[in-house]
Amino acid sequence: MKRQITKRTAADPAVQYSILPKDLSGHLFEVTLRVAAPAPEGQLFVLPAWIPGSYMIREFARNIVRIRAESNGAEVRLTKLDKHSWQADPVEGPLTLVYEVYAWDLSVRAAHMDQTHAFFNGTSVFLRVAGQEATRHVVDIRPPDGPESRYWRVATALPELGAKRYGFGTYAADNYDELIDHPVEMGDFALGSFTAHGVEHDIVITGRVPNLNMERLERDLKVLCETQIAFFEPKTRQAPMQRYVFMTMAVGDGYGGLEHRASTALICNRNDLPSVGDQGKPPSEGYVRFLGLCSHEYFHTWNVKRMKPAVFAPYDYQVENYTPLLWFFEGFTSYYDDLLLLRSGLIDEPTYLKLLGKTIGSVWRGSGRTKQSVSDSSFDAWSKYYRMDENAPNAIVSYYTKGSLVGLGFDLSIRAKTEGRRSLDDVMRTLWQRYGRDFYSGGGRGVTDQELEALFDEVSGLRLRPLFERWVRGTEDLPLAKLFAPFGIKLVDERKGDKPSLDVGTTRDGADLKLTQVHEGGAAHHAGLSAGDIVLALDGLRVGGNLEAMLARYQVGDAVSVHAFRRDELLAFSVTLQGERVPNISLTVADKKAALKRPSQVK
Repeated sequence: MKRQITKRTAADPAVQYSILPKDLSGHLFEVTLRVAAPAPEGQLFVLPAWIPGSYMIREFARNIVRIRAESNGAEVRLTKLDKHSWQADPVEGPLTLVYEVYAWDLSVRAAHMDQTHAFFNGTSVFLRVAGQEATRHVVDIRPPDGPESRYWRVATALPELGAKRYGFGTYAADNYDELIDHPVEMGDFALGSFTAHGVEHDIVITGRVPNLNMERLERDLKVLCETQIAFFEPKTRQAPMQRYVFMTMAVGDGYGGLEHRASTALICNRNDLPSVGDQGKPPSEGYVRFLGLCSHEYFHTWNVKRMKPAVFAPYDYQVENYTPLLWFFEGFTSYYDDLLLLRSGLIDEPTYLKLLGKTIGSVWRGSGRTKQSVSDSSFDAWSKYYRMDENAPNAIVSYYTKGSLVGLGFDLSIRAKTEGRRSLDDVMRTLWQRYGRDFYSGGGRGVTDQELEALFDEVSGLRLRPLFERWVRGTEDLPLAKLFAPFGIKLVDERKGDKPSLDVGTTRDGADLKLTQVHEGGAAHHAGLSAGDIVLALDGLRVGGNLEAMLARYQVGDAVSVHAFRRDELLAFSVTLQGERVPNISLTVADKKAALKRPSQVK
């Protein structure tokens, strides 16, 4: 007989958590989980093994330091079934778990805590109550003991229950999926806010940022968010969320973001954020990079959080969820992130074309693009893209960067072949209407690869299967120069073929130079040098950090001797220098009176 779970009131939830930053110096959260009606055969508890948006098994359960269970004042035995699952013995009445979670992962994926702040994703700290995932979940977010808590606030998009906005107290979610899709930041953070098409948006900045220009952030992000809302809902201007939070950790050197249904967790270089001295100036390269990151994660509010691959609806949090569609859900998001900066007026067309040229060059740099399709790259994200090694440029292609070029290629092709009557924008909006708009409210489902391809044909009125075969399932380079031509854009590869090169990636290793990558077909590869080699001398002269300057004294075709350490053994190599093979792409407007509108000219 299937056991029924009765609906609980706010005062008596079926599943209730309490989370406390217990030891700031030891980086420990204490989580208390109370289950009002545990399974009679013994309640099973499971922690996710990965977090959506980051396609790698993370083994979050490894950070649980201690765990115990009790019921009616008596200890209850817990049996660990595997690396992330615990089974409690049967009990009569409520069951309570108390466990500690180590939080020292300064990233957007897990949890981090010290005397300055505390951050967590629910996938890292909230054990799932098996069988009760669909019930209402309540969490009490508690302040740490000590003087720090006087200044701390709470930032999250979780709906408040007993808590006030930015305050400690209780928050609620309709189910477990919603609970873990709202990261939480606690601390003495900078706070800004703006309204975009009627929806409140918060900007939270953790970390010291001297002279932060919050006013400019509010103004620029407002324009960007309204542009994206109008992109998907040009008539109603209706956003899919009731509130949105940009939570950012500013550090000395860092970059990354992770999307959620009503918020995003970001990490950035503090120097990328605008300062009060920048008022009235064009955005710096670093600020454009930060705006692009915000644009990317915000676009995910639609593309992957609501319209998503069928295999993600619902997620299985314990194992890999394989899909061949990340080239679309991540790659096309990468195509639109900078494009929508342009359409919103935050960057100009020359800046956009420079960013686009950089992306093209990064894709063309690696020979892996000739061996792996973006479809396969998507499917293999769990084992290859998120586990890149020194051979990655020679073996794989990024579904982000090449996926963005595939998006560009489809957009240009559809616009050209329909004489501007249709575009990729129409495909995105149709996908949103059918698969995304009612995903959470109407029991929506994800899209299969066959359905997605059919939708491209339907919306465009074209037969696009040959492009899918060549660009998505094949390894062919997109004919970008040809695709740009009808829109008055000229593509030129100005790589410096007369500049001598070893064709390697390097880093400093103390006073020496270490090879991080050896590109296939390059001079170093042909000579036998390998990633990890410590390069000491070139023609008897110490290299140190002067490799490029030393190579400048030679010509392409010259033979040089290289001495390097490998496993502490000194080896000698004879290297014939080749010309620089790094693409140097420039995109320029060659015909300002091109007959068809470019994607960049759309308003």
